[in-house]
Amino acid sequence: MIRYIRRAAALCLLLLVALLVNAARVQLFEADELDANPANRRTTIARYDQPRGNILVGERAVTGNKETGEQLSFERTYLHGPLYAPVTGYASQTYGTTLIEHAEDGILSGTASLLAPLPFWNEFTRGRQPGGNVVTTVKESMQRAAYAGLSGRRGAVAALEPSTGRILALVSTPSYDPERLSGTGAAVTEAWTRLNASKSLPMLNRAIRQTYPPGSAFKIVTAAAALDARVVTDPDAPTDTPSPYVLPNTRTVLPDEARGCGKASLADAIRVSCNTVMAHLGVEVGLAGMVETAGHFGFNDSGLRIPSGVARSNFDTDMSEDQLALSSIGQFNTTATPLQMAMVAAAVANGGDLRYPYLVDRVTTGGGDTVRQQGPRSYARAMSPSTAVQLQRMMVDVVENGTGSNAAIDGVTVGGKTGTAQHGVDNSGLPYAWFISWAQPRDSGRPAVAVAVVVEDAAAERADISGGGSAAPIARAVMEAALEG
Repeated sequence: MIRYIRRAAALCLLLLVALLVNAARVQLFEADELDANPANRRTTIARYDQPRGNILVGERAVTGNKETGEQLSFERTYLHGPLYAPVTGYASQTYGTTLIEHAEDGILSGTASLLAPLPFWNEFTRGRQPGGNVVTTVKESMQRAAYAGLSGRRGAVAALEPSTGRILALVSTPSYDPERLSGTGAAVTEAWTRLNASKSLPMLNRAIRQTYPPGSAFKIVTAAAALDARVVTDPDAPTDTPSPYVLPNTRTVLPDEARGCGKASLADAIRVSCNTVMAHLGVEVGLAGMVETAGHFGFNDSGLRIPSGVARSNFDTDMSEDQLALSSIGQFNTTATPLQMAMVAAAVANGGDLRYPYLVDRVTTGGGDTVRQQGPRSYARAMSPSTAVQLQRMMVDVVENGTGSNAAIDGVTVGGKTGTAQHGVDNSGLPYAWFISWAQPRDSGRPAVAVAVVVEDAAAERADISGGGSAAPIARAVMEAALEG
């Protein structure tokens, strides 16, 4: 009898060990897979059972939470949602997260290890802390000035602090209210369908996710390449470029809409926006030199994050000379985000030292204790300091005596460059108007702000200066807001 009891006991022990082994296997090796299973509602319920941390502009939260009284207890709310949507993105119980809501989700949801009282505490307990906060670099007055300036037209504004890389404004219009996507149910589904079906693409973040041909605004990059390569040694000396200019190895004639471009100097070509001179200079610099300089400004970088991912701005690395000529005036396959073109202006303003752009100043616990601080860091030496000084002078001339006069601010040194990008079949579409600029108080040794503005549906009597009429006034308003302190 005892023998059978021992056998039964051994069998029970064996079964108990098997259960323990299986439980350990599930917890150690299959937990992540089970958590990610769409049929598992526990993860989703746990995610929304406490308020989400906030995103701040200055000292003010532009996000919040409301109790739903349902299984998913808390739902995201937004203060001035359309104004800050290109910064915050959305946090939806149905459609997930985007932009800062996505990039800093661990902090905002309370799962990030930075918020834990001890190292590996969250991983060990599979728990989470109260949601932390994300403090942005955005300046409210500049954000509002950019948003008001665009007035709902399709376009975008990006503004940087040249000496640090802090993003001071990031606006895309037309915009949308992310709060309409926060919850679940028919109303959220209807809003999602309507927004995605809209021809104006309100959920497209044009400031960092849309690339445009930069047109004549790109001539600043070409000028930097020509000066650094010593293709031009005296910006005020005449060049040997005729107007019109026949593209290399073709019969295609490149005209100028501006007057006085025949054999114009580099300085004059920047001031009145001569296509011929800048196209010829790009060819003289050569493909390798142009690619290298464009790369120093941030073109062809597919890994730029602010912390949200930024679309890659393009300058082709394999072109014929005629294609290189067109690329050097911001046409052909050259494309750029507004943030990229703000980086171009910032590099000039900051003496050639391009700082890495960033949108998050610091992250904190729910109680306000800083757990991560973002500081300035160098992205690249975009050009030599002497080249930057010469380009600063030329960009100031654009505002004081050229196509960018609408950006002038009394008592402030302002440099700028207009640009227009033709597009559509046979260039039949309304041109994209660009203006890039920077502003510096005359009693200060440091530039206050660099701005890039693009307006998609611009129009002007003279196409190559539509940026001066449509985009420059917006840039001026943003710069004035920056200078107000």
